[in-house]
Amino acid sequence: MKAILVMFDTLNRRMLEPYGCDWIHTPNFQRLAEQSVTFDNYYIGSMPCMPARRELHTGRYNFLHRSWGPIEPFDDSMPAMLNDNGVYSHLITDHNHYFEDGGATYHNRYSSWELNRGQEADNWKALIDPPFEIPPSTRRMESNQSSRMWTQEHINRQYMPTPDDQPQAHTFRQGIEFIENNHGSDNWFLQIETFDPHEPFFTHQEYKDLYPHAYDGDLLDWPTYGSVTETWEEVEHLRYEYASLVSMCDHYLGKLLDAMDEHNLWDDTMLIVTTDHGFLLGEHDGWGKNVHPWYNENAHVPLFIWDPRSALKNKRRNSLVQLIDMPATLLEYFGIERPIDMHGQPLHDTIERDEPVREVAMFGAFGGHVNVTDGQYIYMRAPEVGQDNSPLYEYTLMPTHIRTLFSVEEMKTATFHPPFSFTKGCPVMQIKGKPWATPVPFETSLYNLEKDPYQQTPLDDSEIETRMIGHLIDLMKENDAPADQFERLNLESVDQMHL
Repeated sequence: MKAILVMFDTLNRRMLEPYGCDWIHTPNFQRLAEQSVTFDNYYIGSMPCMPARRELHTGRYNFLHRSWGPIEPFDDSMPAMLNDNGVYSHLITDHNHYFEDGGATYHNRYSSWELNRGQEADNWKALIDPPFEIPPSTRRMESNQSSRMWTQEHINRQYMPTPDDQPQAHTFRQGIEFIENNHGSDNWFLQIETFDPHEPFFTHQEYKDLYPHAYDGDLLDWPTYGSVTETWEEVEHLRYEYASLVSMCDHYLGKLLDAMDEHNLWDDTMLIVTTDHGFLLGEHDGWGKNVHPWYNENAHVPLFIWDPRSALKNKRRNSLVQLIDMPATLLEYFGIERPIDMHGQPLHDTIERDEPVREVAMFGAFGGHVNVTDGQYIYMRAPEVGQDNSPLYEYTLMPTHIRTLFSVEEMKTATFHPPFSFTKGCPVMQIKGKPWATPVPFETSLYNLEKDPYQQTPLDDSEIETRMIGHLIDLMKENDAPADQFERLNLESVDQMHL
């Protein structure tokens, strides 16, 4: 048996033809849907990038205990488990966060790995005094860090004169090379992972030409997370830039599907195509992620699975599934027992006959709203204790942020906390935490997705809210959420009433 996982980053389901989009060119995503099972109720777990990848390894929610960080010493890693059971695992990626402090323990869990440089201001090519003018961009020059990243991004772009020179192209080319070299072998898992269509929305003219429109302003392909301050013309332009990059992703997905056809991999190879989260493109008056609550533009994401055992094509499934189910699905496929700490469920029966694996799903980001959905309703619980979003603690043995170690001042707050149910008897450091962005301006909300799919009008229904609070408390307990999360969300008194 063989398996391929294609992981895009920041892929919005509403921008794909199989999910109803009629203006973005995605023929190969449609081709994939006709060859596989499409999931209509697939939700993220932990936002953003590396928290989601920890879930891909462990099959367990990350965001209640930890922000952005490495695989922990006590974590069960899906690719490492494959290795230990005779299944070769190979990672091909252009996602440079794997090679920063906050992601540095992931890639070595695979049997082998390849990295392609140059995405999102990767510290790659060195031009101390660039011999060209850096394009102006007011929104991206607001701080020294964003100014430096904008400059580095445009240095890197000088080394990508054609689409074939971009990191995504290299990544898919290497994935196809792996297939050409190993299609005759058995027992392997290939993870092809591209940062696209994550911002910045950098593409060449052949993809931009798919979306002709009037715009004559400054270069604008990298929105800043936060509220929309751009004109409607600029918002529309940014959406077209994102669409161009989605179409580029579609093109290279097609190359992979061609390789599947050429080498008859449909007979014995599982194919999973998904993403870690979506993206706000002006909806809810917002850009990106991390600032606003996790509306469906971010949280409700695409998933396609081809399972050669059932060989079901052009089918849709409505069961509620999550990213934490992917490692369990792959382990079951290869006949490997999943560890007790893995809360995700194998999707074999869901693929075959839409058999549910859960009644409700939880999702969020460290220090933000904690959200729960049953597929019809979404309840988004905001912090209610104080304006500083406290108490909030990181629980870790690997104290790193995205690109830095925890500071000395942060480490001075560290104490040891007794083991959690999933830490295999290891105590962990409890360190005062920082949320991604303050959620205080955004209230607790309840939405009926059947009547209000775009989450425009919060629902006022105490009976439904009480039921969703009960689901949220149950899920937090099942996942051994720390006491400070209940206190931060003011769920302690509600819990007593629930009991």
